[in-house]
Amino acid sequence: MEFKDTQAIYIQIADYINEQILLGKWLPEERIPSIRELAIDLEVNPNTVMRTCELLQQQDIIYNKRGVGYFIKDHAIQKIMDTKKEAFINNELPQFLQSLYLLGISLDDLKPYFEQFKQTKLNGHEN
Repeated sequence: MEFKDTQAIYIQIADYINEQILLGKWLPEERIPSIRELAIDLEVNPNTVMRTCELLQQQDIIYNKRGVGYFIKDHAIQKIMDTKKEAFINNELPQFLQSLYLLGISLDDLKPYFEQFKQTKLNGHEN
Protein backbone atom coordinates (compact mmCIF):
# COMPACT_ATOMS: atom_id res chain seq x y z
CA MET A 1 0.00 0.00 0.00
CA GLU A 2 1.32 3.43 -0.93
CA PHE A 3 0.50 6.11 1.59
CA LYS A 4 -0.19 9.77 0.82
CA ASP A 5 1.49 12.54 2.76
CA THR A 6 -1.76 14.47 3.00
CA GLN A 7 -3.49 12.23 5.56
CA ALA A 8 -2.47 10.30 8.67
CA ILE A 9 -1.44 6.71 7.90
CA TYR A 10 -3.84 5.18 10.43
CA ILE A 11 -6.75 6.95 8.70
CA GLN A 12 -5.59 5.66 5.31
CA ILE A 13 -5.48 2.15 6.77
CA ALA A 14 -9.02 2.64 8.10
CA ASP A 15 -10.09 3.64 4.58
CA TYR A 16 -8.41 0.49 3.24
CA ILE A 17 -10.25 -1.72 5.75
CA ASN A 18 -13.54 0.03 4.97
CA GLU A 19 -12.94 -0.53 1.26
CA GLN A 20 -12.32 -4.25 1.81
CA ILE A 21 -15.65 -4.42 3.64
CA LEU A 22 -17.54 -2.48 0.96
CA LEU A 23 -16.02 -4.64 -1.78
CA GLY A 24 -17.25 -7.77 0.04
CA LYS A 25 -13.73 -9.10 0.56
CA TRP A 26 -14.24 -9.02 4.34
CA LEU A 27 -17.76 -9.90 5.48
CA PRO A 28 -19.84 -8.85 8.49
CA GLU A 29 -19.20 -10.95 11.60
CA GLU A 30 -15.97 -12.20 9.98
CA ARG A 31 -12.59 -11.82 11.66
CA ILE A 32 -10.25 -9.32 10.03
CA PRO A 33 -6.52 -10.04 9.78
CA SER A 34 -4.66 -9.60 13.05
CA ILE A 35 -2.86 -6.40 13.91
CA ARG A 36 0.45 -8.11 13.27
CA GLU A 37 -0.72 -9.53 9.90
CA LEU A 38 -1.99 -6.14 8.76
CA ALA A 39 1.21 -4.43 9.92
CA ILE A 40 3.31 -6.88 7.91
CA ASP A 41 1.06 -6.74 4.82
CA LEU A 42 0.90 -2.93 4.84
CA GLU A 43 4.52 -2.49 5.96
CA VAL A 44 3.68 -0.28 8.94
CA ASN A 45 4.27 -0.32 12.67
CA PRO A 46 1.79 -2.52 14.60
CA ASN A 47 1.05 0.50 16.83
CA THR A 48 -0.28 2.32 13.76
CA VAL A 49 -2.61 -0.58 12.96
CA MET A 50 -3.70 -0.67 16.61
CA ARG A 51 -4.60 3.01 16.38
CA THR A 52 -6.63 2.23 13.25
CA CYS A 53 -8.53 -0.53 15.05
CA GLU A 54 -9.27 1.81 17.95
CA LEU A 55 -10.65 4.36 15.49
CA LEU A 56 -12.82 1.75 13.73
CA GLN A 57 -14.13 0.57 17.09
CA GLN A 58 -15.08 4.15 17.99
CA GLN A 59 -16.83 4.42 14.62
CA ASP A 60 -18.77 1.21 15.39
CA ILE A 61 -17.33 -0.66 12.37
CA ILE A 62 -15.42 -3.43 14.17
CA TYR A 63 -15.41 -4.98 17.63
CA ASN A 64 -12.84 -6.91 19.63
CA LYS A 65 -13.29 -10.44 20.92
CA ARG A 66 -10.65 -10.52 23.62
CA GLY A 67 -7.94 -13.05 22.77
CA VAL A 68 -9.47 -13.84 19.38
CA GLY A 69 -9.19 -10.65 17.33
CA TYR A 70 -11.24 -7.97 15.65
CA PHE A 71 -14.49 -8.71 13.86
CA ILE A 72 -16.65 -6.70 11.49
CA LYS A 73 -19.95 -5.56 12.97
CA ASP A 74 -23.08 -6.82 11.25
CA HIS A 75 -24.16 -3.27 10.31
CA ALA A 76 -20.69 -2.12 9.20
CA ILE A 77 -21.51 -1.87 5.48
CA GLN A 78 -24.41 0.51 6.04
CA LYS A 79 -22.43 2.50 8.61
CA ILE A 80 -19.47 2.90 6.23
CA MET A 81 -21.71 3.85 3.32
CA ASP A 82 -23.58 6.45 5.38
CA THR A 83 -20.32 7.99 6.61
CA LYS A 84 -18.68 7.99 3.16
CA LYS A 85 -21.79 9.45 1.48
CA GLU A 86 -21.95 12.27 4.00
CA ALA A 87 -18.23 13.01 3.61
CA PHE A 88 -18.53 12.96 -0.20
CA ILE A 89 -21.55 15.28 -0.22
CA ASN A 90 -19.94 17.71 2.22
CA ASN A 91 -16.32 17.64 1.03
CA GLU A 92 -15.99 16.49 -2.58
CA LEU A 93 -19.31 17.18 -4.28
CA PRO A 94 -19.20 20.98 -4.01
CA GLN A 95 -15.85 21.14 -5.85
CA PHE A 96 -17.04 18.58 -8.39
CA LEU A 97 -20.22 20.58 -9.08
CA GLN A 98 -18.18 23.79 -9.33
CA SER A 99 -15.98 22.14 -11.99
CA LEU A 100 -19.04 20.93 -13.92
CA TYR A 101 -20.51 24.42 -13.85
CA LEU A 102 -17.30 26.17 -14.92
CA LEU A 103 -16.67 23.70 -17.73
CA GLY A 104 -20.27 23.66 -18.96
CA ILE A 105 -20.68 19.92 -18.38
CA SER A 106 -24.19 18.66 -17.71
CA LEU A 107 -25.14 15.60 -15.68
CA ASP A 108 -26.43 14.08 -18.93
CA ASP A 109 -22.93 14.51 -20.41
CA LEU A 110 -21.55 12.38 -17.56
CA LYS A 111 -23.94 9.43 -17.94
CA PRO A 112 -21.93 7.59 -20.64
CA TYR A 113 -18.76 7.90 -18.56
CA PHE A 114 -20.48 6.60 -15.47
CA GLU A 115 -22.00 3.68 -17.38
CA GLN A 116 -18.59 2.81 -18.82
CA PHE A 117 -17.07 3.00 -15.34
CA LYS A 118 -19.74 0.65 -13.94
CA GLN A 119 -19.15 -1.83 -16.77
CA THR A 120 -15.42 -1.98 -16.11
CA LYS A 121 -16.14 -2.63 -12.42
CA LEU A 122 -18.71 -5.33 -13.22
CA ASN A 123 -16.31 -7.03 -15.60
CA GLY A 124 -13.55 -6.97 -13.00
CA HIS A 125 -11.28 -4.58 -14.86
CA GLU A 126 -9.52 -2.04 -12.70
CA ASN A 127 -8.12 1.15 -14.19
